[in-house]
Formats: sequence, structure tokens, C-alpha cells
Amino acid sequence: MSVSETLVILAGGLSSRMKKSTQQDGLSEKDVQQANADSKGMIGVGKGGRPLLDYLLFNAQKAGLSNVIIVTGENNEAIKNLYGKKDQDNDFNGINISYAVQYIPDGREKPFGTADALLHAFNAYPYLKSSTIYVCNSDNLYSMESIVKLRESRVPNALINYDRDSLKFSSERISAFAVTQVDSENYLVNIVEKPPIDDVDQYRDSDNKIRVSMNIFKFDGEMIYPYILNCPINPVRNEKELPTAILNMVKKHSKSFLCIPHSEHVPDLTEKKDIKIFREYLEVNYPEMW
Repeated sequence: MSVSETLVILAGGLSSRMKKSTQQDGLSEKDVQQANADSKGMIGVGKGGRPLLDYLLFNAQKAGLSNVIIVTGENNEAIKNLYGKKDQDNDFNGINISYAVQYIPDGREKPFGTADALLHAFNAYPYLKSSTIYVCNSDNLYSMESIVKLRESRVPNALINYDRDSLKFSSERISAFAVTQVDSENYLVNIVEKPPIDDVDQYRDSDNKIRVSMNIFKFDGEMIYPYILNCPINPVRNEKELPTAILNMVKKHSKSFLCIPHSEHVPDLTEKKDIKIFREYLEVNYPEMW
């Protein structure tokens, strides 16, 4: 199979922070059970208990992406029950959905990170090495507009660079986000993990904004693949992470990764308390879908 553009959705994580969180105000017993057992993208936040992933797929399709690979964990029955039981080429409202499984290596209790998840997709679907790939998390609701910006960018590699002040999260959560550092043409120079408050101002861009990545990317498959394959383990989190692979590519190829400025909120499921907030957001902003 050869597809020129594919969206890869990373849904294989174990949602540790969601499971550990304890605040349950306004949640039903079923909500709590889902939060403790399911992938975050499969938590029923929409009408009729439809999961977050429905809304992400809807936005992707509106933005022009109709070929999707979902990277799942080994226990993926819930996802297959909703989006198709075949390993490849399931039709869901006109979207072609296939799966790649991120296996947990021997000696580990959880998956090996986002770069490892994308590597499993490459291994399952070698055509990705000659495709334009869009990659995002399954627990954030990226807008149609943000996906369109990536698709319309004329560069092979890019990320959406969000104005930190436009994100409607608590200051505590935002302070934990990695900050992007760009040059005068908005090409990525560095991704700085949790910079001290006193140092943050030095990372303002030409619009005087502090910006963060929310993990939605565009890749030239051939160019990024070697850096995914050889991604080192982050010494702090003990995972192979996409930002590490991206920065290694930038070190070898300057001006290879464009950061596209964008200002809007990105609804997110991180803890149980986010479920109620997410549900209220969808009621207002997504009264209808397909």
C-alpha cells in the first residue's frame, strides 16, 4: 500500500497520571472505571459515551486526512470494537483506519515512549518511510485549523507552536510544559524541558510569545526515520521520546523543522478531573458530528 499522507495517532500509553489521579467530582462510576482501565483517547466524553478519539478523527477528516494508523497497546479490543476489527483498512465514516501495536519490551512495565510508538508504526507499515506523516497524541483534541496549518505548510517537517498564554490550563500544569526555542525564521533550535521561571523570557519568539509544543507534528518519513530508529533513551524518564529524535535531526540538519505559530486552547485529558471539563467543552463546541 502506498499513501502520500497518513495520520499516526499514538494511543498505546498506559495513562499512568490518569489512573493515579483521585479527584472525581462530577464523575459517574463508569467514568472512573474507564479512567482507570482504558486508554485516555477511549474515555467516553462525548454524546452517547463516544470517546475523545471520535472527535480527533472528525477534525482530521475535515482537515483532509483520511488515512489513519492508530498505535495501540497490546490490549486493543476496545479500540477495535469501535473502529474496526481488521488489522488494516477498516472504514469508519469514510476514514481508512489501520492499527500498529506497541509492545512492551521484556523487563519493562510500560511502553518505551513516543519515538518507540512511531517506530512500531514504521515497522508495521514500511510505506511510511516514503510518505508525509502527521503524528499526534490521542489524549489531546487538536483542531481542524491546526491540522490544516500543518498540511498547508510547504516544509517537510514542522510542529504547531502554541502560544502558551492561549492554553486554558492551570499555571501549575503549564509550567511543566517544555518550551520551544526558535530562530528568527521560526525554525526549531531547541526544546527546553521545564525551564526555571526566571529563564523563560529568553525563549520568547519574534512576536514576544512563549510557545510550547503540544505534540502534533509533520514529518518527512524518509528523513525522520533514522532518528526514530536510533533514538536514545531519555535518562530522566527512561523512554525513547519524539522530541529527542527531532532535536537529533535538527543538530544534523539546521533549519529542518519549522515551528508554526498558533494560538488556541487544546482540550486535554490528563487527570480524572479533566473528564468533566472536556465533556462541557464538547457540548458547546461539537453539538453535531458525522
